[in-house]
Amino acid sequence: MSSVHELNFLKEKIQELKDQGVYRKLPVLEGPNEAEVILNGKKVINLSSNNYLGFANHPRLKKAAIAAVEKYGAGAGAVRTIIGNMDIHEELEEILAKFKREEAAMVFQSGFNCNAGTIQAITGKGDLIVSDELNHASIIDGTRLSRADKAIFKHSDMDHLEKVLKENRDKYENILIITDGVFSMDGDIAKLPEIVELAEKYEAMTYVDDAHGSGVLGESGRGTVDHFNLHGRVDFSIGTLSKAIGVVGGYVAGSNTMQEWLNHRGRPILFSTSLPPAAVGAIIEAIKMLMESTEYTDRLWDNAKYFKQKLGKLGFDTGNSQTPITPVIIGDEAKTMEFSRKLFENGVFVSGIVFPTVPKGTGRVRCMVTAGHTKEQLDRAVDIFEKVGKEMNILK
Repeated sequence: MSSVHELNFLKEKIQELKDQGVYRKLPVLEGPNEAEVILNGKKVINLSSNNYLGFANHPRLKKAAIAAVEKYGAGAGAVRTIIGNMDIHEELEEILAKFKREEAAMVFQSGFNCNAGTIQAITGKGDLIVSDELNHASIIDGTRLSRADKAIFKHSDMDHLEKVLKENRDKYENILIITDGVFSMDGDIAKLPEIVELAEKYEAMTYVDDAHGSGVLGESGRGTVDHFNLHGRVDFSIGTLSKAIGVVGGYVAGSNTMQEWLNHRGRPILFSTSLPPAAVGAIIEAIKMLMESTEYTDRLWDNAKYFKQKLGKLGFDTGNSQTPITPVIIGDEAKTMEFSRKLFENGVFVSGIVFPTVPKGTGRVRCMVTAGHTKEQLDRAVDIFEKVGKEMNILK
């Protein structure tokens, strides 16, 4: 067999990862994603999931998923434009639009798909995309797929954003400003009211990726637009169905015009089989639960504030998070990974995040508190943080 098939060029790259100390194996979860889990054979408190509301293993969602499988089968069997568009998909989009207080919603197979498919469908040659420097990888990829020009503004820097808009407004047909609603590494919230004001002043469109705002901010988790009461003033509001909602998928909420156009030009909708019935059934149930009561989001915020306060009292640096995402900033890359490893050995799973995901020297473990955690579990986790923090001289 010729050496071509050995993929030696990839073997070399894998070795480089090992030499740099960033090679990793996937952790293996044995059982459902809960507040306490069996991970790699060890029982640990889970502070690393995006399962904000504890919905991923909720009895009501499981029951709805099973009922949908019984009625519609395991898969949709085709893309939506052919025959994969079931009445259950239409029902999901109706309930999502109602929940988001928007005219319409368009569902994609994942949040990543949603950004990759929507950005290139609504922009083209002669347009400009203006993006926050800390936007998610899927926004960066969606922007690359578009034939529009792009400009980056400094993170949440409104003066810089205005400068970019002022300099470029006359050169382009359409301008689209894109921001995350909640930034996933620091947990800070976009300055959406100011962004919208600038967009209106310079006749630009706004696009908010609310992956970490969905189910978290706003009334019962309606998102950043609802949190700031900007209904009707944000053109494209993106949400995920895989984090707080606990299943899989993404969607854009906005106008009927948006929905009509994406139906014809959203490539993942045209070229990828639609969400399986089980996922759709479970998501509909999750949205109904959020429309019935604020108890899940209330519990999430109560737990997050409790945990943050306790870590802060111990002297950990939790950055400038305004949401349940709680980074504990260690700084040095190797020390961050060692901190994460020692926490695991002591019974807490929280993954270390280092360069290139975050800037050099700002390594952190990112704690994700959920509505599913009990105060007792959070107390135990804080005790473990204190123990390891003192052992490693992170805490004085």
